[in-house]
Amino acid sequence: MLSEKMNEALNVQANRELYSSYLYLSMSYHFESINMKGFAHWMRLQAGEELVHTTKMLDYVAGRGGRSKMLAVEAPQFTWASPLQAFQHVWDHERVVTGLIQTLVKVAEDELDEATKEFLQWYIKEQVEEEESSDNVLNKVKTAGNDKGNLEAADRVLGQRSFKFPRGFEIFP
Repeated sequence: MLSEKMNEALNVQANRELYSSYLYLSMSYHFESINMKGFAHWMRLQAGEELVHTTKMLDYVAGRGGRSKMLAVEAPQFTWASPLQAFQHVWDHERVVTGLIQTLVKVAEDELDEATKEFLQWYIKEQVEEEESSDNVLNKVKTAGNDKGNLEAADRVLGQRSFKFPRGFEIFP
């Protein structure tokens, strides 16, 4: 059984994961609006991945006898001055999420909740991948600079991203 403090901390983090999904979906629609379909596709998959993270955390809370709560989600930014600014935002955001997960591990340690601490190891590993991925994409966009041809090439490359969603999430393209 989860302590009340751990239950609440996990619900708050699930909300931050859901915010991440909203943010990346907002970025996807921003890129759609400026006809950068590959960037939009990359962001759409990222939004779906974050939704999986949200659900995984809320399922864990429920499975441990806690109460999963859907908290209000902050409205994300919806426009960016350039692809570089958007992908810098992604990288910065993922670093913030890493810090939030590390804080959550500390709560589990303080609550002497070894099961939750073990569960959070998946998120720690995932954040290492998220930071690496967002850094790689940011570097591609930085390399493209403001050159239209280079940006179109980067857009095509990011449009090739794939992600196999877990069973139950097949609604995402």
